[in-house]
Amino acid sequence: MRKLASIQKIWALEPIEGADAIEKAHVLGWQLVVKKDEFKVGDLCVYCEIDSLMPDKPEYEFLKPRKMRIKTLRLRGQVSQGICFPLTVLPEGTPITSGLDVTELLGVTKYEEAIPAFLEGIMKGRFPSFIPKTDETRVQTLQELLDQNKGTLCYITEKLDGSSATYYFKNGEFGVCTRNMEILEDEKNTMWKFARETDLENKLRQLNKNIALQGEIVGENIQKNTLKLRGQTVFFFNAFDIDAYKYLDFKEFVSLVNSLGLKTVPIVEEEYVLENDIDKLVEMSIGKSLINPQGWREGIVFRSHKEQFINGERFSFKAVNPKFLLKYDG
Repeated sequence: MRKLASIQKIWALEPIEGADAIEKAHVLGWQLVVKKDEFKVGDLCVYCEIDSLMPDKPEYEFLKPRKMRIKTLRLRGQVSQGICFPLTVLPEGTPITSGLDVTELLGVTKYEEAIPAFLEGIMKGRFPSFIPKTDETRVQTLQELLDQNKGTLCYITEKLDGSSATYYFKNGEFGVCTRNMEILEDEKNTMWKFARETDLENKLRQLNKNIALQGEIVGENIQKNTLKLRGQTVFFFNAFDIDAYKYLDFKEFVSLVNSLGLKTVPIVEEEYVLENDIDKLVEMSIGKSLINPQGWREGIVFRSHKEQFINGERFSFKAVNPKFLLKYDG
């Protein structure tokens, strides 16, 4: 689970050119603006990540114009991602431990874009337990992983701004899922229309194995359609062997998707040797989309060529393009 709010250490403070009342703080791998002299280097604070929705309480009153949501901002030329609060926002008796997750304790929830009706569908059941949900951790929280895995051979794909779509075939049954649930077939539902137009059920059936494909559906009327696409389509980023409960390695994944006549998400770099530098990885996310070079890409995703799990988590993470967030994340 993502730590939207946690106790963290401020490990550096820097002046912001031309600013007397604010300064730049470094927390985990994030950079953000704080009031000058509110914190000192080494202080613990309550750090809330972007996309946190704060509860409607007096101490967060200043966030009401932003509908209580913490977003990427630019203040005096400095990109600020997240917000720091003093420890006094915590209930009395909270154990003050660096890294402690206080998301539930503070009543913080995650902001989610509304799913259009033509995608949402009618619920058939919960998201299948035999398939992992799609979610990537932001690189800014993964310093330890980078410390331990520098030099890992990875591939980099473009992160698309759309809606999650999962298609599976298991023991003779074909299913279609949004991020959080399986949906009944409906000729008006865009995800099901894509499945029927591409004959996806029969293609998966002919593989003679239990398999799931996961991708991003993008296009007209989905999110803000930042790439200005016509119609809607799905670009795939995962293939999952249900019986083995493992993702296919990079080359197997690409080969499978291509053999089915489908599209993978754009591959930015096929062979990248992982570097231990969060700022550089975020800088790499800044760029135009390979689908439409006129628009900013949302970001990039890093995965190892050979699938692996570390401490129970898949080796897979994202770096979100700050210029995309500043332009579209309003």
